Amino acid sequence: MNLGLSGRTALICASSRGLGFACASAFAREGCHVVINGRDPAVLREARDTIAVHGGTVIPVIADVATAEGRAALMAAAPTIDILVTNNGGPAPGRYDRWDEDAWIAALQANMLAAILLITQVVPGMRARRFGRIVNITSAMVKSPQLPMGLSTASRAGLTAFAKALSREVTCDNVTINNLLPERIETARLQGMIARVARHGGIDELAARAEMLRPIPAGRFGTPDEFGDACAYLCSAQAGYVTGQNLQIDGGAYAGLI
Repeated sequence: MNLGLSGRTALICASSRGLGFACASAFAREGCHVVINGRDPAVLREARDTIAVHGGTVIPVIADVATAEGRAALMAAAPTIDILVTNNGGPAPGRYDRWDEDAWIAALQANMLAAILLITQVVPGMRARRFGRIVNITSAMVKSPQLPMGLSTASRAGLTAFAKALSREVTCDNVTINNLLPERIETARLQGMIARVARHGGIDELAARAEMLRPIPAGRFGTPDEFGDACAYLCSAQAGYVTGQNLQIDGGAYAGLI
């Protein structure tokens, strides 16, 4: 299927590795010009070279999206942004009674406010051009909260609420806003989680992997390419009537009806 994205400019946040990298690769395959970012210059260069194999222009920006300076650098990298994918690493698990005010502020800055501030910068231009696609990479725990991930869940839920409200305002100008909710996608972050489960449980990593697979009805982890392709579809010409939605990429793990 031709997604109608060739020649569009896509800004994908936190895209030197992991899910952001998978999304950037998917847009490059569709013929987009891609702006990527990361904080490690060597990793970012490698990501640029890998993504560029698919064709199109790849613009790497060394930036931290959680900072005003980082966001300004990203916005300066391309004159117009047709597609925005917000993304950032989440805070580590912990105990609610050990999270002080600074921990909460840092989580909100990284996983709610950074995305909102980027969205509000690109939306006016998208509306004027009558095309825009915004996808927020959040988390399956937005719909299935677990207390040890409270910092991440609360901040991403706030972003989800803002995105839903704004989606109703801008859809008349062919601007859509949706969220992708990943669960157990085979990335380096997942490998780190498996290793942590093994250490804490006193088991080997094969057993830890099996334990993490247990709640996934598909019987396997998701692939980054599956995730990236889902993101590309939500940004396609064909998805213009899909907005304000939360698409779970989870192998059937979510047990709820809605």
